[in-house]
Amino acid sequence: MTSGGDAPGMNAAIRSVVRTCAYYNIECVGIYRGYQGMIEGDFKPMDARSVKGIINKGGTMLKSARSTEFRTKEGRQKAYDSLKEENVDGLVVVGGDGSFTGALIFNQEFGFPVMGIPGTIDNDIYGTTATLGYDTALNTVVDVIDKIRDTASSHNRLFFIEVMGRDAGHIALNTGVGAGAEEILIPEEDLGLERLTESLRRSKRSGKSSSIVVVAEGDKIGKSVFELKDYVDEHMHDYEVRVSVLGHMQRGGSPSCFDRVLASRMGVKAVESLLDGKTNFMVGLVNDKMNLTPLDQAIKGQSKINTELLRVSDIMTT
Repeated sequence: MTSGGDAPGMNAAIRSVVRTCAYYNIECVGIYRGYQGMIEGDFKPMDARSVKGIINKGGTMLKSARSTEFRTKEGRQKAYDSLKEENVDGLVVVGGDGSFTGALIFNQEFGFPVMGIPGTIDNDIYGTTATLGYDTALNTVVDVIDKIRDTASSHNRLFFIEVMGRDAGHIALNTGVGAGAEEILIPEEDLGLERLTESLRRSKRSGKSSSIVVVAEGDKIGKSVFELKDYVDEHMHDYEVRVSVLGHMQRGGSPSCFDRVLASRMGVKAVESLLDGKTNFMVGLVNDKMNLTPLDQAIKGQSKINTELLRVSDIMTT
């Protein structure tokens, strides 16, 4: 099943789980609409042919939905009853920390074997250097910033571009460096309004007629990216300031080759780990190898920002 926000590569992970099951002659069942579908018994048998042609598709063919009912003991009991009625013996959950929290509680209450595959574009899960959808999102954002820079340079404009990342600045930092942004604002580093304007003035003095500032949505400088725009409008009259919020376009699109390969590897590891009797783990990529991290650590741990990339960013904006 897939749960929480969709991410490119989820379909590739579904395909991998289904075909690994077929390889080991295991019956595989797809659960539609996440935990809500589990409660309602929205199941469908899946075989190797049922997942043909989906490796290149964004989103998730199994759909995803929030479930307030699953947050209750009664709801989880219904979900367990549905699984037992369908003769399901193990569960692979593709999602983020909220989905993993639900899986962990479910296992603790019913002893039901669960395995997690991290699917979120924010890359904010501990225990893996890359989550499904992250690489695709980076490429999508860089492509958009490149296009925005064309118009910024044509009109001497300053663009604040907001990208996803409520709690982590991985997308902003990597795309900012990759697209040559003049400044990058992330939750982990409080740049401050005065330092921001001074940096922009320095860029102006160096001869730059336009600037791009990439802002993670969780950045703490202002209450919103629009507040940043208002501040710069008030204190810098050299720029025509614009805001572009990329929003959910970052979640869509055909997954990159990296995400397709990663999803394939994670699906195989998840199924084989369940077959080995393991439970309450998340599959992750560590040093280019598939690794298992206990679900509670994946949920509680914090993915760390790349400090080396922060240093590179400072040098590149000189």
